[in-house]
Amino acid sequence: MFFACLSYLCIMQKSFTDQMGKEITINFPPKRIISIVPSQTELLFDLGLDQEIIGLTKFCIHPIEKFAERTKVGGTKKLNIDLIKDLKPDLIIGNKEENSQSDVEELSEFFPVWMSDIFTLDDAMKTIIQIGELVDREPEANYLNHLISAGFRDLQTLALQHHIDKKVAYLIWRKPYMAAGKNTFIDHIMSMNGITNVIKEERYPEITLEELKTLNCDLILLSSEPYPFGSKHIEEIQSALPDTKVMLVDGEMFSWYGSRLVKAVQYFFEFQKALY
Repeated sequence: MFFACLSYLCIMQKSFTDQMGKEITINFPPKRIISIVPSQTELLFDLGLDQEIIGLTKFCIHPIEKFAERTKVGGTKKLNIDLIKDLKPDLIIGNKEENSQSDVEELSEFFPVWMSDIFTLDDAMKTIIQIGELVDREPEANYLNHLISAGFRDLQTLALQHHIDKKVAYLIWRKPYMAAGKNTFIDHIMSMNGITNVIKEERYPEITLEELKTLNCDLILLSSEPYPFGSKHIEEIQSALPDTKVMLVDGEMFSWYGSRLVKAVQYFFEFQKALY
């Protein structure tokens, strides 16, 4: 009887509601986690998890030494469902925008799947807290949020002090060109650094260089991901818009939520200096 009670205590069931409003019940704390979003994978490792993370996507490259040791379960948009079933996770952590609805729905038939849905810095910090609760790392999650909150508060103050007020287009893709529009995490992060997004459409609309000319941008930012823009693309766009400054930027800093936001604070301090 005593050992049966010990076994019960070791496998406690606990329920959580994800950001899609869906309730899941998991063995708590979870011991076999698959993360299918790169920024959330990095967060899990930075919260102090290690052996609990048994699977991740081929894009979950941070930290690289952990990436090499883990089973790859496909890409964020095209998961290897059979391999995930073989791994028998007790928790899968995904994101509405990053993962395909059909994959998530199929996995939810077999395993608890917790989904985030993020548009703002506040959403990202809420996600850090909720994932911390989900994996029994609340103090660590609170500490990360303390650093992020203080850092971005300082960034907003600096942008005001230095009168940064730039009209900007942020390009994420080429052939066709696509930009980050309203109702995106990228748009919100730009706004916290004195940048006004000239793209008024929501999500990620296609745009031509001719259309960009009419928007009178002060600056065009070329992201390192998902399209790997390089120096030759600066020349290509600069020739079409000679009066507009074109810069390469680290897409992870603008679009990754989770613990990457701690590193992003220092990145944006330097980024703002280039805009003074």
